[in-house]
Amino acid sequence: MEIIHTVAALKMLLAPLQKADSKIALVPTMGALHKGHLSLIEMAQKQAQIVVCSIFVNPTQFTDPKDLERYPRPLEHDIKMLYDAGCNVVFMPSVKEMYPSFPTPEHWQVDLGPAEFLLEGEFRKGHYQGVTQIVKKLFDAVQPDVAFFGQKDFQQVLMIKNMVKYFNMEVEIVSCPIIREEDGLAMSSRNIHLSLTDRENALVLSKALTYVATHFDQENLPTLLAKAKTMINETPGVVLDYFTIADGETLLPIENKNAAHPVALVAAKVGETRLIDNVLLS
Repeated sequence: MEIIHTVAALKMLLAPLQKADSKIALVPTMGALHKGHLSLIEMAQKQAQIVVCSIFVNPTQFTDPKDLERYPRPLEHDIKMLYDAGCNVVFMPSVKEMYPSFPTPEHWQVDLGPAEFLLEGEFRKGHYQGVTQIVKKLFDAVQPDVAFFGQKDFQQVLMIKNMVKYFNMEVEIVSCPIIREEDGLAMSSRNIHLSLTDRENALVLSKALTYVATHFDQENLPTLLAKAKTMINETPGVVLDYFTIADGETLLPIENKNAAHPVALVAAKVGETRLIDNVLLS
C-alpha cells in the first residue's frame, strides 16, 4: 500500500496505471474510518483494479469551527484498517496542498440545483459548496473512473452527482448502502462523541425510519410523518431538525406514494452530536 501526500506524487504514481487502462476507483473520506468505509473499499475492489482512498478533513465544508476542531483524526488506526483491507493507495494531503492560499478562500460557486438549499443546506449553509469543492479537487488529482460514497450522506451524493453534471466529468458515482450497528444505528465517524445515554437515545432515528419503511404501504403520508416525528420528539436528549419523506431526485416532500424515488430522511442533535440517517422507500 502506497501512502501519498502530494498531488504531484499521486499523479506520477497513477499515470502509468491509467496509460495501461487500469480501472481506478476513488473512495473519498475524512478519516475516522469504520466498517461503513471499509464496505466502500470492498465495493470499489470489485469494480476496479486500483483503489485510492483519500483521507482529508476538509475545512471548507464545516460551517462550525468547533465542529472542525473536534472532528476525530485517528490516522494510525485508519492506515492500519486500509492496509488490512487491501487498499492500494492512500492519499493524505495537507490543507496547504489542497488549498495553497488557505486560509484565504478560493473562488468556488457551482450551481448544484435547488436541492442544495433544502434539508442539510438549510441547517448548514454553504456546506455543499465546500463538499463539491474538495471532491472536484480530488477528482482532478486522481482522475478516477468511478467513485464510491455512502448512502448515509444521501443529499451529499446527490450534490456530487449534480457537480459532475455541471462540469461534464467522466466519472461514475456509486452510492453504497448504509452500514449499521447490530442495533440499527447508522455507522458514523461522529458516533464516537456519543455518551452511553446519547448512544441509546440515538437509536430512535433508525427506529423512526424503520417504522416509516415498514408502514409505507399501509398508512398515509401525514400519519407516517406525524408518528415518526412523535417518536423522536418524545425521546429525551434528542432535538429534531427535520424528518421528511421526499423525492430522491429533488428532495422536495412527496405529495403521494407514486413518486419514483421516495426516501425518508432525518437529522437531529443527540446530546451535543448532530446525526443524519435515511432509508429508501422504493
